[in-house]
Amino acid sequence: MINRTRFLDRFTHGIHLLDGATGTMLRKAGMPAGCCAEQWILDHPRPLTALQNAYCQAGSEIIYAPTFLAQPLALAKWNLDAETARINRELVALSRAAAPGCLVAGNLTTMQGSVDPLQGNASEIIRNAYRSQIAALLDGGADLLVAETLMNISEAVTVLELAREMNAPAVMVSFACMGNGKLYSGESAADAVYAVDRAGAAAVGVNCIAASAALPGLIGKLRTRTELPLICKPNAGRPVKDLYPVTVPQFTSVMQECVSSGSSLIGGCCGTSPEYIAALKKACVLRNCSD
Repeated sequence: MINRTRFLDRFTHGIHLLDGATGTMLRKAGMPAGCCAEQWILDHPRPLTALQNAYCQAGSEIIYAPTFLAQPLALAKWNLDAETARINRELVALSRAAAPGCLVAGNLTTMQGSVDPLQGNASEIIRNAYRSQIAALLDGGADLLVAETLMNISEAVTVLELAREMNAPAVMVSFACMGNGKLYSGESAADAVYAVDRAGAAAVGVNCIAASAALPGLIGKLRTRTELPLICKPNAGRPVKDLYPVTVPQFTSVMQECVSSGSSLIGGCCGTSPEYIAALKKACVLRNCSD
């Protein structure tokens, strides 16, 4: 495991690569829509291990374990909530075997849609679900945690509070964000970055936002609110009939501007692939040679 201090020592300076999309790539590899992705991966491990190995070869330093919805509230839809610990452990182990030399991040996400927010004890239900998944990821030996595609500040702070209580390793936090710089809760992305910085995150930023001409400006605004490593992990544009329109050269160009605006932990979200990460690696090498 890598604690916050060691994480900052390693990732505060220079440009570092995360991985790219998992879900959209697995669907191309045959994962059916509407299934329990986590169990499908365990039943069909080869597409996931091939993908993660390709990200490793492309230059990713941190691989996200495919535990995105491996929390009891989501798994209950398939009567797998009692298998939360096993599923998280096995998915972390699968990722570690697929990407030797990479750090493996246990992946958590928003609980929105998993619980009725009007329930009187909704916050405690969410807290317990996060606690259960974090415990499983730690037991499985995840090197660090990443809470991504978060929708509001409250859930990010909850994850960070639990991580601290449970002596978890470093926690990266990234928010899903609209093009206007707002979270889907209506909160400011800049305020969210500042809040999780103060709450003890090791890295902060955004993911699942379109790679567009507006993105570098948003990254610049976020950089004014934190000195932590800044995550930028966008989609390959906005999908049209499940097709993502931003090409590898276009994506790389946007990401180079994001780096110039202050992002240092870069990768891809929906619609990206190992080819995108390899192009970012090449661009980073060229950049470092010219600096």
